[in-house]
Amino acid sequence: MPLEFTVPSEFDGQRLDRFLVSVLDGYSRSQIQKLIADGHVQVARREARANLTMHEQDLVTIDPPAVAPSRVAGEALPIEILYEDADLAVLNKPAGMVVHPGAGHASGTLVNALLHHLSDLSGIGGELRPGIVHRLDRGTSGVMVVAKHDAAHQELARQFHDREVEKEYVALVWGVVQAGRRIDAAIGRDPVDRQKMSARARHARHAVTRITRAHHLRGVTLCQVAIHTGRTHQIRVHLSAIGHPIVGDSVYGGLRRRVPGDLRALQRLQRPFLHAERLVFTHPRDGRRMEFTVPLPDDLARVLDDLPGWKDDG
Repeated sequence: MPLEFTVPSEFDGQRLDRFLVSVLDGYSRSQIQKLIADGHVQVARREARANLTMHEQDLVTIDPPAVAPSRVAGEALPIEILYEDADLAVLNKPAGMVVHPGAGHASGTLVNALLHHLSDLSGIGGELRPGIVHRLDRGTSGVMVVAKHDAAHQELARQFHDREVEKEYVALVWGVVQAGRRIDAAIGRDPVDRQKMSARARHARHAVTRITRAHHLRGVTLCQVAIHTGRTHQIRVHLSAIGHPIVGDSVYGGLRRRVPGDLRALQRLQRPFLHAERLVFTHPRDGRRMEFTVPLPDDLARVLDDLPGWKDDG
């Protein structure tokens, strides 16, 4: 079934392939460029080029090719499925697991686990990303939704793109951050280190992060974080940009070799203290508003329990 999107004002002047990366979260840029090159994308009912400049209100139509069965092997990896029906599944992704196969991660991914545990997944994400509507970083734990067929995938992807999905995280950051803080800074690929994202990139996309609650401990703050956009590494980049990197985040300045003795528990962290706690979306078939929350996993909870003042306050 063809997909149709109307270009919003924020993408006026952008390339077609960059626009589609934001709309189709399950596709990589190279996959999108191949779709365009193979004639599966039209703008104003005409075949288009990847570098075509978009204008507000342009109509972009995508007619995805038939999807070949995935060659990715299912693996009996443990995953916690919170909810499942004929249209979708909601799961609690463990930290340390990459979402889909890629360079350096041909196996052991969430997709490998899903292919073992679920018999049906949507094909829109492509051969390496069946069912994947959105992603969490490898070091981030928490709640995710996956689609079981293409119609569900399209509707869930639309909800993410139109910012109808509520996403809340728990993060432990260095220093004192106040509740109500809003971070409105565009994010793009770091021009020096292409493995990182930056709030000072030349080609950046709009991103908004809000601190909704803050629990102040000695030297750190436990934050409830809501994101209005879903850019790569968004929370990690934004918190680092305001001088409060996530504890344990070695990429964005959250790893400290020396800490006061009463904060020594923080040195046990093997990953950033970031957890996707809550996800709210509308069911693609019947319109029910669905809400899922998952508590902090044991590795983060144990560290928090050993911080001074937490047990007394929490």
